[in-house]
Amino acid sequence: MSPDLVEETALAPAAWWESAVIYQVYPRSFADGDGDGVGDLAGLIARLPYIAALGVDGIWMTPFQPSPQVDQGYDVSDYCGVDPLFGTMEQFDELLELAHSLGLRVLLDVVPNHCSSAHPLFQAALAAGPGSPERDMFHFVEGAGGDVPPNNWQSVFGGRAWSRADLESETDTDWYLHLFSPEQPDWNWRNPAVGEYFDGVLRFWFDKGVDGLRIDVAHALFKADGLPDSPSAGGVVDGLRSNPQVSDQEEVHEVYRRWRTLADKYEPHRLLVGEVNLEPARAARYTRADEMQQAFAFAFVKLGWDPEAWAAVGNELEAARQLHGATPTWALENHDIVRSVTRFGGGEVGALRARAALVALLGLPGPAYLYQGQELGLPEVDVPLESRVDPMWARGGVCRDGARVPLPWTEGEALSHGFSLAEAAAQPWLPVPAGWGTHAIELQQQDPESSLALVTKALELRRLLWKTEVFGPNDGGTWRIEAGNLLICERSADFFVAVAMGTEPVRLPAGSVLLSAAPLAEDGWLQPNNAAWVLRD
Repeated sequence: MSPDLVEETALAPAAWWESAVIYQVYPRSFADGDGDGVGDLAGLIARLPYIAALGVDGIWMTPFQPSPQVDQGYDVSDYCGVDPLFGTMEQFDELLELAHSLGLRVLLDVVPNHCSSAHPLFQAALAAGPGSPERDMFHFVEGAGGDVPPNNWQSVFGGRAWSRADLESETDTDWYLHLFSPEQPDWNWRNPAVGEYFDGVLRFWFDKGVDGLRIDVAHALFKADGLPDSPSAGGVVDGLRSNPQVSDQEEVHEVYRRWRTLADKYEPHRLLVGEVNLEPARAARYTRADEMQQAFAFAFVKLGWDPEAWAAVGNELEAARQLHGATPTWALENHDIVRSVTRFGGGEVGALRARAALVALLGLPGPAYLYQGQELGLPEVDVPLESRVDPMWARGGVCRDGARVPLPWTEGEALSHGFSLAEAAAQPWLPVPAGWGTHAIELQQQDPESSLALVTKALELRRLLWKTEVFGPNDGGTWRIEAGNLLICERSADFFVAVAMGTEPVRLPAGSVLLSAAPLAEDGWLQPNNAAWVLRD
């Protein structure tokens, strides 16, 4: 960027997370330090400088706590430990210290809606029997007779959301609720003891120095009092949104007010990030001034390549920001979503669109999250049927494994393209496809036109624009579509993001192009499937 366009100052946003870009690490698939085919803390420690070199502000780690791994760690049996599959608590402490020395914050996943059926408190509930205080920690309810569960709720993973506590007993007719798999019983948040238990979990990790927590299924902790039937025929589908009985209950906001008070007792204050899969106006309520600081903009995460949809969602998110204050938290990929290269059409076109979308994402107002491999332009992998391990595939016919295939570090096939750091290694927990090495980090680090180089450049420029107050914490986002399906997001009076979503080149509004996902045409027009950051003259 020309130095006469932006003059440097020493100003910074009020809170680090207002400008942050966080890199999501899926530990199983990032780097394998011990050669057992599963990514682990040792591998992450060894490869952490790579993440720091990108220029992100921190990492979010999906669960590594003890778990039977039915749902790849989202079935937690001990919230304050480290699963031996991933390493030891000493290794986590080493990781945390190294991350902080590299200038990276560390966010962990907490899963407060459900636990593993192997959790000691759930095992105690099974043993204690109907009507016991132990069972009141969960949703144990007497069935309607025979093989009829207490209500019509269905699991997100497919099938009914209830299982018998004891199929062999004639006297124990209780069923227990699990909005996901039967191995993931839901906590009963109407029991104050559950809240006290999780307050202790938060304190444990905050006391260790963890910088924040991403809260899984944050909107679903409380269920409608009395557990009434769902008004929808399906019971639970579409991320819980079609059943108002199982999510977005008013009582849940008191949990996040209490947790925010707890987080703010630490210096520096800890960050709370919500997975709140609701419509923007409802989701924004979770980021009111005394609740969580961030909640993912799920309406944006699921978009295809459609300018009208982008503009509509963008303006809806802006309206929610104006109503409740917090800017959207942007993401285009995560471990549950089809990768954007494939979602946007696949092949060369999908790759171009994914680059453009990523440039647009990093230019929008507010924090952003990148998912490991997104910076490489990885496509979704069609994992062979016999190798699929996602419980959603077995129960509901949906498979998320394609976004979870181990990263390619090296071009050569040895040690699964460098995924393993050991001298000899087992096959990775998910197979890597033929040609995976063409996306390798080592290749992209040598190519100034690679997706990796583009992301690194965008992050460097983003930091400069924040530092010089071209970007600010109060920026909004007004979206519109101009001729030729040119999508515009006006971040401020001085800056806008443009995305060419049509089939012909388009002229940009007046201004200086600071960054584009691909070279501009000779006449300065934006080619289809390209995006640009523009500073008004």
